[in-house]
Amino acid sequence: MTDQYQLFSKTPIGKFVIKNLGLPTPLGLERFESPTPVIKGAVLFGAAKVTALSNTVLEILNAIRANTYFQQADLDSSAEKIGLHSTLLSENSQTTKFKALVFDASGIETSADLHQLYAFFHPVARQVQSSGRVIVLAKSPESCSNVAHAVAQRALVGFIKSVGKEFKKGITAQVVYVDENAEKNLESSLRFLLSARSSYVSGQVIRVSKAEVVSVDWSLPLAGKTAVVTGASRGIGEAIAQVLARDGAHVICLDVPAQQADLERVAAHIHGSVLALDITAENAGAEIQKAAATHGGLDVLVHNAGITRDKTLAKMTPEWWDLVININLTAAERINQYLLENKGFNAQGRIVCVSSISGIAGNLGQTNYATSKAAVIGLVQFTAPKLKNGITINAVAPGFIETQMTAAIPFAIREAGRRMNSMSQGGLPVDVAETIAWFASTASSGLNGNVVRVCGQSLLGA
Repeated sequence: MTDQYQLFSKTPIGKFVIKNLGLPTPLGLERFESPTPVIKGAVLFGAAKVTALSNTVLEILNAIRANTYFQQADLDSSAEKIGLHSTLLSENSQTTKFKALVFDASGIETSADLHQLYAFFHPVARQVQSSGRVIVLAKSPESCSNVAHAVAQRALVGFIKSVGKEFKKGITAQVVYVDENAEKNLESSLRFLLSARSSYVSGQVIRVSKAEVVSVDWSLPLAGKTAVVTGASRGIGEAIAQVLARDGAHVICLDVPAQQADLERVAAHIHGSVLALDITAENAGAEIQKAAATHGGLDVLVHNAGITRDKTLAKMTPEWWDLVININLTAAERINQYLLENKGFNAQGRIVCVSSISGIAGNLGQTNYATSKAAVIGLVQFTAPKLKNGITINAVAPGFIETQMTAAIPFAIREAGRRMNSMSQGGLPVDVAETIAWFASTASSGLNGNVVRVCGQSLLGA
């Protein structure tokens, strides 16, 4: 679906009208193209104090061959020890442009220490390039030994969400909380957040926990893996199947039998397989396990299939209520239960669910849909601690994504959905797919129980 306003904003008369009326100016976002480096541009890295987390970040920056700058001599010295080529930034340098600002705030232990955020970001706030990245790394507040430290770490959420709204120009901002001794599980997340894969993810809080560290080929992180994507015949599901296949997985494309022709088209394009199946069927879990077994067993399951049947509660029929709950929620619950109870996943298996910002913020005329998507978040959060054998479960919560479904929304509501976020535009199906691929990666073993919005930092439910 074409965003006519965005096209208009690029014309001479459009620029004039938008500037004089003070309207939002959506900037074309950079998205991942293969093969490209993780980040194209300089990275400025700083730390409240040098910690084990700082040293891990230096190792990751070295691994991705980032053009790295520092404001602190102690970081420059640490980088030299691991062979990371770096540049010490002059105090009065105002000409260097950065593609990313990364700050290790885990050493901020009191409210007074929060000034270090200001000291790092203030001098360079205007030096971030378009489609840049701002990442604050922190210690999980729950793991802090005293109230002052926990409070200071929790404060970082307000800081990063504000930065995401202030910096504009397609710049994203995130805070990543790292549990005690989990710094070695950070690489997958830092690579994703620095890259163009995360172009429509902003204002998010991500939690990395300690888990087995699994090495991967970063150019094909899903090589040799088998993935099942429900609702794969079109839209977001089709994009998910394409991205997982691009990353090396054999993808089994699943949808209802009525979508057989589209399923075959998608599967043929990515050299995948077809499973025509109603996910609400009692034997859906067994059929998924059977189909995956022919390709070495199940490694990744993406619960993408979902429907809407929108009416205000007073006008909604019981059939519409039950249909949405059964497809969007009950089917995923039943399939997960069967597979987990019957050894349906290989070691280091990944379950990724698709929720929605409607499940976070609610929405007029969507009591059934919002209920189902809020419950999907509950499914993730309450399943995560019970998983074993390296299996993880996470969710994405898309905002306004340009699909056939959103094309049918009335014009005024559609435009509000597009503009009411920090990017001033709708996202694309590939934005959801890239985020799911990050969760699906074997290297993402430290991500479990996360819910990440793919919404351009929408104002709804923020």
